[in-house]
Amino acid sequence: MKKLFQPNIGRTGRIIRGVIGVALLGAAIAVWTWHWLAGVGLAAGGAFCLFEAARGWCMARACGVKTRW
Repeated sequence: MKKLFQPNIGRTGRIIRGVIGVALLGAAIAVWTWHWLAGVGLAAGGAFCLFEAARGWCMARACGVKTRW
C-alpha cells in the first residue's frame, strides 16, 4: 500500500503552490471585512495550498489528474 500523502510534485510545483497559498491568505484578510464566510473559505484554501507546498503533495495529482508542475 502506498504511503498516504506521498510527495508527487517537484520544486517548481511546490513554489507555485506556496505563492498561491500566500496570495489566498492575503485575499482572505482583505475580504474578511466584506464577508466573513468568503474570508474563511479563502483562508481554508490558502492553508491547504500551503500544506500541499510544505508536504510536496498535490491532491489533483493524487486523484490522477495530470498537472503541468
